[in-house]
Amino acid sequence: MAMGLRRPGGSMATLLVLIGLTWSLFQLWIASPLPEMLHVLVFNQARVRSLHLAFALLLAFLAYPASRRAPADRIPPSDLVLAAVASFSSGYLWWFYESVSAHTGIPTLFDINVAGVGMALLLEATRRVLGLPMVVLALLLLAYIFLGEHMPDLIAHKSASFGKAMTHLWLGTEGVFGVALGVSAGLIFLFVLFGALLETAGAGGIFHPQRRGLAGAFSRRPGQGRGAGLGRHRHDLGLVDHQRGHHRPADDSADQARGLPA
Repeated sequence: MAMGLRRPGGSMATLLVLIGLTWSLFQLWIASPLPEMLHVLVFNQARVRSLHLAFALLLAFLAYPASRRAPADRIPPSDLVLAAVASFSSGYLWWFYESVSAHTGIPTLFDINVAGVGMALLLEATRRVLGLPMVVLALLLLAYIFLGEHMPDLIAHKSASFGKAMTHLWLGTEGVFGVALGVSAGLIFLFVLFGALLETAGAGGIFHPQRRGLAGAFSRRPGQGRGAGLGRHRHDLGLVDHQRGHHRPADDSADQARGLPA
């Protein structure tokens, strides 16, 4: 069974399926009105985004190998460890939300270390899934945070310390767990899940012909149909003249006088 770029078998394949199924059920639960109606398992946005990213990083390290030369039919123990650590780091707000909220702005050393490890593993998961260019862009933006005082005057700012940067990026809802991740947890995941269900059920074949037809209709260049019609009309005139016994080739001078293409 293929899962990401890996094709594990046996218990590992079952584990990946169970993780994906659990993630899907969690997203369907928080998107439904049942938590508020039943007053059961009601979570705030910080915890929802934290657990959403925890599931994503867990699957990223389990379903995508570190390199192309890594084995694709099994999951090495190192990736299992990285998946567990990444899931814990990204789910830190889920587990310790009250503790982090109690000392907002004054993080402990453990908080900062968890944030640093989580940021590093998030970059590694991004490299595995999306490639190196996105990681390079993220590193450039991180460098701007730490080296702001060395930038040109137009974009210079007071550089942030490591602890302050990690607090802003990882221990609140303004950095990694900001609006973009909230949209992913609340809307994008549901659209992807719905599309995957349609594709698996075979309903995608119903929409593909219409999509190709619309794409073909709108991809025609302006004047393309008129030029084809003129060419066909001139060809028909040549056939008629040939049948009458005096084949008349296309008169380029007359066409140019009328402004038609030669």
